[in-house]
Amino acid sequence: MIVLKDIKRSYVLPKVTVDVLRGIDMEVAEKDFVAIMGPSGSGKSTLLHIIGCLDRPTSGQYLLLGVDVSRKTDNELAEVRNRKIGFVFQSFNLLPKLIAWKNVELPLLYGGVEPNTRKKKAFEMLEKLGLSHRAEHFPSELSGGEQQRVAIARALINGPAIILADEPTGNLDSRSGKEIIEIFKGLNKEGVTIVVVTHEKDIADETGKIITIRDGVCQSGCY
Repeated sequence: MIVLKDIKRSYVLPKVTVDVLRGIDMEVAEKDFVAIMGPSGSGKSTLLHIIGCLDRPTSGQYLLLGVDVSRKTDNELAEVRNRKIGFVFQSFNLLPKLIAWKNVELPLLYGGVEPNTRKKKAFEMLEKLGLSHRAEHFPSELSGGEQQRVAIARALINGPAIILADEPTGNLDSRSGKEIIEIFKGLNKEGVTIVVVTHEKDIADETGKIITIRDGVCQSGCY
């Protein structure tokens, strides 16, 4: 499903070029549940952004579902993100002035789906995650674990093939973090491919495969 071939990513600053990824080769198969681990500054988040088509590699080839996306236009990448990929972030990234179900419907809104269908699907997704009773609440009225479940519902609303999560339990207590990982495990059993960046070994151990990167190079678990 995901094939990276010699992926490099450099950032040109005024006085220096920073090489963040130095030639990543890795594969993620369909229905995998993968954790990406590595020390701070190893390139984990940069790698996830490239996998999620939020950033482009400086060089190398990225095949997503058999299609080379490393050279697609910005508009084409936006379409890939909206149709194929769901994102979950450490900071939840919910819009504070929108109640829960309106946050969940946003990808459908961007996709031009009509209002009644958007609302119906948003409530169905919140019901699936045990949050239908909180659908009319603002993010500030929800616990951290509830906010993350709303974010997961939003990530799932378009039926993506892949969920990418960047430190999804980083702002949660251990109990809420475990609940989120159990949700991911359930989604994976339903056939969703999941890639999680985490620094927590106990979280990584709950996945089916651990990829370790260091200094911008894949160290283990890459295939």
